[in-house]
Amino acid sequence: MALSRRYVLGGLLVLLTVVAAALLSDVIGTVFFAVTIAYLLVPLREELVDRGFDDRVATVVVTFAALVGVVAVVAPLVFLTASRLTETLALLSTLPSTYEVEFLGQAFTIQVADLRASMVAVVRNVGRQLLVSLPVLLVKFTLFVFLVYSLLQQSESLAQSLLAVVPPNYRRVAKALNRRARNTLFGIYVLQAATALGTFFIAIPVFFFLGYDSVLTLSTVAAILQFIPIVGPSVLLLVVAVFHVAAGQLTAAVLVLAVGGFFIAWLPDILIRPRLSQRAANLSGGVYFIGFVGGLLSMGAIGIIAGPLVVALVVEAASILSEELNDIPVDEA
Repeated sequence: MALSRRYVLGGLLVLLTVVAAALLSDVIGTVFFAVTIAYLLVPLREELVDRGFDDRVATVVVTFAALVGVVAVVAPLVFLTASRLTETLALLSTLPSTYEVEFLGQAFTIQVADLRASMVAVVRNVGRQLLVSLPVLLVKFTLFVFLVYSLLQQSESLAQSLLAVVPPNYRRVAKALNRRARNTLFGIYVLQAATALGTFFIAIPVFFFLGYDSVLTLSTVAAILQFIPIVGPSVLLLVVAVFHVAAGQLTAAVLVLAVGGFFIAWLPDILIRPRLSQRAANLSGGVYFIGFVGGLLSMGAIGIIAGPLVVALVVEAASILSEELNDIPVDEA
């Protein structure tokens, strides 16, 4: 009877969670990011408590660390949009409406006026939407901070409540999924953030010595693009090279692709990822890319985290099932 009552309460918890998600759909992304970040930071809070910190003080310190991390990622996006919007539009307007291309002795004219107009419209729309939504972003940011603090403060009781619903025979499975989820979030948040930070500091001298004026802007964009798997800062280098080709500066285009490709797109992965990848060893690039793209297309911004996380859990569940099947003797299969 007690066991069935536990399952009823567990089902009630799931039902109420689904209802709450439906009612709070406008802030579900904020809630999801807060839950995943708090979940990832629980070991850090426990480490501080073990070192003698008061529970509340440890929670405040870890919440502040999460706050600083989010600001470090979001602030450059807002700053670049607000400060560089006019310059970006002016640069796009200087692009010619046609390009002359010669192939096999024949000259071809490529019309790009419509493409240029579309790019200008997209940049204007993105900038306008971001600036208009700043008050909403501030409210969601405040909600994020309160949620992270509350979840960290109640982390032990929440973990016990969730684990109590799991039948004893499946505790090993729950722990394996928990381990995979934590490693996946570590790979998404910590590993990518560290690589992005390293890219920023490497890109500054590279763009400076290549003679660019907006060194900080280009370096910030390169760092942000590190969060896009496989492609990364190569997109920025390719766009810059295309601008050079359009202006007839072939040497500059080759230099930014060769030098930038080595130092900005490739070197940070070699210097930083191997030192942090042990915790995220099971997060392969292919799994991350599939989850990232699928989640982004299906769920928007929340899918950047939810997509890789779900795919990683599917891989872990398949691995557990394979182990279970392989443990069955052949004569019983």
